[in-house]
Amino acid sequence: MSVAARRILVLDGHPDPDPAHFVHALAEAYAGAASEAGHEVLRKEIAKLDFPLLRKPSDWLTGEPPEEIARLQADIEWADHLVLLYPLWLGDVPALLKGVLEQVLRPGFALEYRTKGLPRKLLGGRSARIVVTMGMPALFYRWVYSAHSLKSLERNILKFVGFAPVEHTLLGGVDNLGNRRKGLEEMLELGARGA
Repeated sequence: MSVAARRILVLDGHPDPDPAHFVHALAEAYAGAASEAGHEVLRKEIAKLDFPLLRKPSDWLTGEPPEEIARLQADIEWADHLVLLYPLWLGDVPALLKGVLEQVLRPGFALEYRTKGLPRKLLGGRSARIVVTMGMPALFYRWVYSAHSLKSLERNILKFVGFAPVEHTLLGGVDNLGNRRKGLEEMLELGARGA
């Protein structure tokens, strides 16, 4: 059975541009397999973006996004599937990735406030996959720590602005070469399917 071609944005959320990091290899594997399978693919690395962090609510509510952020917003508008990869740092997303999300998912682009009720979701019609790497076993993160930061990213950020469905892949024990090999194989399979 063939898979319908998709427009996929692969957002590499590792804050360090050093190519030796496993997240970069995962992003490359996913993007390469997706492209080979006939999907249109854009790949962005947050480590290469130059933007200020938001410091005031008014900047987020009414400020203009910096040029690099506006380009990333255009890439998100173009895509029908977002793949967001990052390493788990202090039990959460790295601060630079959080800064990117704060800049990108602004009112007027990602959501629209209304006089009553929850904001209107402006990024509907797009799906997402979150890929998280970690040193601890993935089951330990899921069951002992309840995967709280992943749940927050899924529900309070991506689904809140319209992404659905939002799937996730947890890759634990990434210091082990066997686990890395399995993770890369999984990215190749997911990329080929555009999942």
